[in-house]
Amino acid sequence: MTKTTLPQESASQQIVVSRTNFPSTVEYADYEEVSVEEGFQQDRPHFIEGNSIQISLYDLKNRCVVPTWADNTLTISHQNFITAVQKAALDVFPSESIGEPEIRVSHAQYGRIPSALHKKTSDLLPHEKTLYYQRVCFMIKVSRKDYINGRETSLVVGGVRALNNENLGVRKSPEKFKIFIGSRVTVCSNLCIFGDAMIDKLECMSPVEIYSQAVRLFRGFDPELNHQMLESLGTTHLSVDDFTHIIGRMRLYEALSPAQRNELQLPTLTLGDSVLNAATRNFVSNPNFGIGNGTSITCWQLLNLLNEAVKSSYIDKFLQRMVQATDLSFGIMNAINGEKNRYAWFIQ
Repeated sequence: MTKTTLPQESASQQIVVSRTNFPSTVEYADYEEVSVEEGFQQDRPHFIEGNSIQISLYDLKNRCVVPTWADNTLTISHQNFITAVQKAALDVFPSESIGEPEIRVSHAQYGRIPSALHKKTSDLLPHEKTLYYQRVCFMIKVSRKDYINGRETSLVVGGVRALNNENLGVRKSPEKFKIFIGSRVTVCSNLCIFGDAMIDKLECMSPVEIYSQAVRLFRGFDPELNHQMLESLGTTHLSVDDFTHIIGRMRLYEALSPAQRNELQLPTLTLGDSVLNAATRNFVSNPNFGIGNGTSITCWQLLNLLNEAVKSSYIDKFLQRMVQATDLSFGIMNAINGEKNRYAWFIQ
């Protein structure tokens, strides 16, 4: 086990995280630590790639400033968002070991302190530069381990936040977040997330509200049902011709107008050509879920081929696309098994 300092809005403030009731107002201390599981993410693939980079809670607290609203009120910091979700996981899963957050950020926003306003960029000293990241996503492992279709998985929670969705030029207003709970495939760090296991549009004014909504989401999650549903994907097979036909239909989908999609009663898909290209390459070469020397893949493999491809998306898009990949895989499985649904068009 290792000790990790959890950050807060300023270097002198720190949110206290423990397995106790979350207070109605967030209490702070000069120095608090929380035990987290060490090493679960070492030498493992990242759960998202895109143009993101990995960062620690320590660096978020000590290297990054917290942007403000027009009235100079602080926004909820990235680290406070992460801490609130971690606190919810600690309280909802008291018998489990909660892992250290794996955090990815993108779209760095650079600035400078007032005393350096007239300096050239090349002349700025390190302490005169400011930095924050517009977008952040994170994943926290819960120690519960399982096997789905022969692959080791674990329960994970996490969230996404994109400040480009906020109008910081006005007075303080509710801020937008996404939180989720689902399964992570250990061998590749793919996330398997259902739409009802994610809050896509969470608007909050404080970390306490984030905590409350995260607790509600986590308590409503049924790990056994989640396991059974994902396991069922392994019972339906797709031949090479089936897979190529689905990919072709998905490319045709991209060419249809919104009116044509509505007329055909098709689901909403925003996967894009880059995801389809990556999924096709994965079908041929992915050592974990590709066709290999076989003649078919399962819908479980299809889900993971799509999820692997979605990991190249931007932070503010990947979670929505992962849910769409889940819906698509289940929709195709059900359509192959005779159900008349919105996804049957992809196999016709």
